[in-house]
Amino acid sequence: MHPSVSIHSLALSGVLGLALLAAGQSAAAQLTAIVAVEPTARKAAHTILRSAMESGLSRAASQNAVVSTSDDLADVMRTTRSAGYDVFIGPAQVAASALQRGYELVGSTGKSEQYLLVGTTQVPAVGAMKDRRLYLPQQDSIYTYMARGMLNEAGLSFKDLKAVQHEKFPQAGLTAMALGSADATVVRADEWAEWSAAHPGGARVLATSMPVPGGFTVVVRKDLPAETRARLAQWFATSSDQAGLALASQRPQAQEYQRVAELGLFTPSGLPGVQRISAKEAQQLQSQGALIVDTRTEKEFRTKRIKGALWAAYIEKSLKDVAFNAAQDDFTALDKLTQAAPARPVVFACNGAECWKSYKAAKVASGKGYKTVYWLRGGLPEWAADGLPTESD
Repeated sequence: MHPSVSIHSLALSGVLGLALLAAGQSAAAQLTAIVAVEPTARKAAHTILRSAMESGLSRAASQNAVVSTSDDLADVMRTTRSAGYDVFIGPAQVAASALQRGYELVGSTGKSEQYLLVGTTQVPAVGAMKDRRLYLPQQDSIYTYMARGMLNEAGLSFKDLKAVQHEKFPQAGLTAMALGSADATVVRADEWAEWSAAHPGGARVLATSMPVPGGFTVVVRKDLPAETRARLAQWFATSSDQAGLALASQRPQAQEYQRVAELGLFTPSGLPGVQRISAKEAQQLQSQGALIVDTRTEKEFRTKRIKGALWAAYIEKSLKDVAFNAAQDDFTALDKLTQAAPARPVVFACNGAECWKSYKAAKVASGKGYKTVYWLRGGLPEWAADGLPTESD
């Protein structure tokens, strides 16, 4: 090869390398945001001007900003788990997922609101929804999250229902009940107030949710520079209305997002037929002769456990759902309990609210005739957080 060709090639390679490096640095410096649209709230999203939002965020962050929009909430939820964007603007369930994964709250555009599970007059209570028909908006809607939570509180799953009909408009569920094509639906408290005033006695409230942050919630990555986060928060609080997004001036309690997050992953807060207790109540029962049963793996039990607890592993293969199939699981360790404490009260515990083993064990034991069954939902984490005694091998 001629020397001049070689030098020219090297020079060209160097120029291309610098160009690629500059492009990479530019991409790395780019701020990314996504507006996640609740399937039931597309009308509210139509007011958002993406180009105006990009301009506003670019000025606030002093760097180029790119804004995307999506009404595929299943996909958006996946991106919260992988920190796919610097800023998420979306309904409460999107923010709740992101807040558990390295994001911080800026604020929400609407006041917190409650959701109601309402049924026809033939449905006396939530528990009576078994084998009945439920009308809901799309599967990733906040309405569906609320419905799952309220059913779980009564020990029911969507699997226990005769049918779950997913449609686009939540208010149409009330019409579906009036027409006899649905037995229950979920609506916001304000929607119910308007409808029930016009149709007195047409339906009844079966359950009420906890407060849920309303409108769009804005969260930003915690690892962004502090100055950038502060300027973004300022823009969303004072200037985002210029881009068609209401000001994120509301500051919901962190607990409200935590509760929303729990609906998809955590055990329900109650177990019908079994008394849920706190760690301190469990310790008091233990001092009175109750047996605390650790349902985790042997390795976990040996590493750290509640002092005085008995190990009886619940080996689960069934779904983490209130309608789990116990026949798919292995809880032969329950026989050991029968031998060790045939008449003693038992307290089932595992790794806290996200662990289903103690929930399932308590339900199985109760179903097999154990008279006095308690459930320590907070498990070992709550016990240790309260400073109660633990032990290990």
